Parts: sequence; structure tokens; C-alpha cells
Amino acid sequence: MMTAQEKSPRRSFKRQKRVKKWLTYLLMILLAIFFMFPIVFMLMSSIKNNEFQVVTDMSSLRAFLPIGDLGFQNYKDVFESQNFGHLMFNSVIIMLLTVITGLFVNSMIAYALARLRFKGKKFLLSTIISLIIIPFESVAIPLLVLVNHLPWFGGETSWLDSYQVQIIPFIADAFSIFLFYQFFIDIPKDLEEAALIDGASYFGIYWKIVLPLSKPIFATVAILQALNSWNRFMWPLMVTRGPDVRPLTVGIQSYFGQDPRLWGDLMAFASLITIPVLIIFLLFQKWFVRSVASTGIKG
Repeated sequence: MMTAQEKSPRRSFKRQKRVKKWLTYLLMILLAIFFMFPIVFMLMSSIKNNEFQVVTDMSSLRAFLPIGDLGFQNYKDVFESQNFGHLMFNSVIIMLLTVITGLFVNSMIAYALARLRFKGKKFLLSTIISLIIIPFESVAIPLLVLVNHLPWFGGETSWLDSYQVQIIPFIADAFSIFLFYQFFIDIPKDLEEAALIDGASYFGIYWKIVLPLSKPIFATVAILQALNSWNRFMWPLMVTRGPDVRPLTVGIQSYFGQDPRLWGDLMAFASLITIPVLIIFLLFQKWFVRSVASTGIKG
């Protein structure tokens, strides 16, 4: 049996471990509350019907509380004064096509880099990784000049003011390829080698073996690409001329510089843009966390 002196260090260690655990939880809760402040402010401001209440409440904690004349008039104003339904349709179409095609293209490229042997493979991989650090702003103008001279079906001589100009340039993504590559190289080769011996093609192996094992990384890349597509502002503003193909992020600029009495409408518009993003993350949260844990990505 253990003596009292032997039990004391173990109890002290368990107590320290428990205290450290609770301090970690407390810190995480405080950080979560801190980062929730802008969202709470946005949601609370969006349901305040008084035209000047959003501005007057900013100087106190009332900005984060459901106090005053509350309702959903601001949301009603957004749908009535803005072509919100059409802008939402544009954003959804652009996001879905970018994500679906991007998952297929980026995963195929990554699988080829992870499994096939060909000359220039290391150089190509290094180039893709180096593209991650290049900001989009540095290539926006050359890309704009390029798409302005590309032909399209039906005799069109420019991609400007169209859906394809907001989708095709963003299908292949360096960071998504890198994430897929990191995941694929950790998949054991035994199953693939057995399939090759049985006569399976590389595409058949990719489709029937690799894809079913890669749900977590597909969810992660889908979330990241969906967020990037949904939040993109500068490029749609540059390549579109009117509301016909513009997404929500460009539509919200109509409120910029307007009367402060419209700030409630602005917050309602912003809330409607944010809610779909939160829904996407909540739907894929389990796979996202699992992928981050399995690929060793650190914050």
C-alpha cells in the first residue's frame, strides 16, 4: 500500500493538472466572448427599429443588448429596397460552382503530386507552395487585363460582367492543393498498390479508394473555399458593372456613406450575409476539426 507521503505528490500533480485545465477553459471562454462582440453587436443592431438608436447606443453596453424598439423592420427594408434575392442567388451560384469544381480539380492535382512520378514534380510542388504567399492584390490587375481579352461561348470577346470571371480564376487554389497533398501522402500505399496489381487505373484508385478515405480534408477545403468565395469583394467589384451578376458583398456597398439612419438596415444586410457562413461551418464542423487534427495543421 502507498504511504501518505507517496500519495501527496500524486494528489498535488492531479490538482495542478485540474487547475491548468480549468484555467485553459476559462481563457478559451473569455476569448470566445471577446470575438463574439462584433457578431452580437451586429445582430442586436439589426433588430433595433429606431433610426438613430444604433448610433446613440454605441457609447454604452446598450449596443450589445436587445433594448429599445425591437423588431424585424430593418430586414424587411433590406428585401424591399435592395434586390437582395437576386444578389443572394448570385453569391450562392458563384460559391457552389467554385467549391464543387475546385474540390475536383485541386484534389486531382494534389493526388498526382502525391502519387505519380514525373519530371519537374518537385519544382511544380515548390511553385504551388510559393504561390500561397503571393497576395491576390499583386496579380489582380494582370488578371483583369487577361480576362478582358479572353473569348467565351456565343461570340463574347470579354469575360467581364459574367459569372465565369468570378468562378474560373479561383477554381485552382494553391492552398487547397497543398492541404490535399499533405493529406494524400499520409494515406498508406498498400491499398493503392494492390489495386494497381488488380489492373485499376490511377483515376479508378482516386475515385474508389482515395475519395472515401478523404472526407475530412474535402470538408476542410470546402469550408475554406466557400468562405473565400462568399467574402470576395475586390475582384467582383472590378469585373462587374451592374447588379445582374454581382454578389452580396458588392451589393452591401450601396449603404456605405449613407445616412446614419440606415445603419440598422446595414446591420441587417450584414447579418444576412454572415448567417449562411455560420451554417456552412456548423454543418461541416466535425469533419473540419478531424481534418485539422489529422493533417497536423497548427493555428
